[in-house]
Amino acid sequence: MQCSKLAVAAIMLIALDGTGVVEAGDAIAPVSPAAAPVSDPEPWLFGDWNGARTSLRDRGIDFQFGYVGEFAYNPVGGIDSKSRYADQYSAGVTFDLDRLLGVPDAKFQVTLTQRTGRNLSDDAQLGTLQQVQEVYGRGQTIRLTDFWYQQQFANGLIDWKIGRMPVNEDFASFPCDFQNLTFCGSDLGNLVGDYIYNWPISQWATRAKFNLTGFGYFQVGVYDVNPKYLGVDDQVLPVFFSHSTGALIPVELAWLPKFGGGTLPGSYKIGGWYDTSNADDIADDVNGDPFAITGLPARRDRGRYGGYLSFQQQMTDNLSLFLNLVMADKRTSTTDRQIAAGVVYTGLFKSRPEDDIGFAIGTTHVNSRASTSDDPRGSEYAAELYYTYRPHAGLLIRPNLQYIRHPGGTSDNDDVVVLGLKTSATF
Repeated sequence: MQCSKLAVAAIMLIALDGTGVVEAGDAIAPVSPAAAPVSDPEPWLFGDWNGARTSLRDRGIDFQFGYVGEFAYNPVGGIDSKSRYADQYSAGVTFDLDRLLGVPDAKFQVTLTQRTGRNLSDDAQLGTLQQVQEVYGRGQTIRLTDFWYQQQFANGLIDWKIGRMPVNEDFASFPCDFQNLTFCGSDLGNLVGDYIYNWPISQWATRAKFNLTGFGYFQVGVYDVNPKYLGVDDQVLPVFFSHSTGALIPVELAWLPKFGGGTLPGSYKIGGWYDTSNADDIADDVNGDPFAITGLPARRDRGRYGGYLSFQQQMTDNLSLFLNLVMADKRTSTTDRQIAAGVVYTGLFKSRPEDDIGFAIGTTHVNSRASTSDDPRGSEYAAELYYTYRPHAGLLIRPNLQYIRHPGGTSDNDDVVVLGLKTSATF
């Protein structure tokens, strides 16, 4: 039975070479540059539509179409060995309003996404804190992921956005090359996903970015906080939801150096956030005693907050490193910190100069206030190794091996081994 499932997955992946698919991912709205060789002037699986695509882009209309699929099988861990496949479709368009309407330094973005499939972490009851298929989640439904206007002022020194947008498009943004969610996208939404929503969830928001010449940038945003964004109804049109709980206010300072005579770019971000909403304390009741013992309602705390670091550095022409760290307040966060570090090497084989290999290790920690003597919790540890094969412009196939120790932050759960396969393309 398992062999037949593996065969079906392999056939689906082979079929992608002729059908046209695109990178979508959980973490980033734009297509990852890793989805195609950077030297290829047409990184689309269907090519340039006989020149029409370039012609439209030159006139101010740039289409994005995409697909990402993730297969996962657990030979070790969970209640049973199972195989699952999850995927996401995306379609977007960027309007250059300068070319279309004569509005200088302005553009408008619309993106829709659709997720389908099943989730190995749940179906095999792996007990993990982080998904082993990052593309799964947030409802298997179609969503409006981008609906925003962007305007630059003062020759690009000031950049302003307003509309519907995911937090991680601008704050703690990070590529989504790995399949384990510990290493994919913004770790803010990975850690406190009950109120910070990563792609494909969008919220009404505004963001102001101030580019600091020769240094980097500083930015601040304000995002509407409302659990109704997570729903599966009324998610296609840019509607306004009632009964918002507060405002999420993230800030970020970035240093963007270029070492090695400008050939080795780096990105060093430090940021934080504050949510003005009231939220339940994770352990104490209204009198400050453990509600697990008293049975009284949880204490309501004002404000949720945290901070993060995100470092990426190109070390040589082939080697790059990254380190991500995020911490959240202990009053309202069940998981209160996550750390991830990794390395990516491009051109391991001379015959495959565009292929790359990546390795990452990380941990997600359960808040000690959410741990009890009857259910002790600590840290979940994850590692992932992948290899990227690019058989065609616009298409990548990325087999990966994941290992999760102490899933859920407890030794009561068996360690997990996952064989994964991520496919991504642009067309």
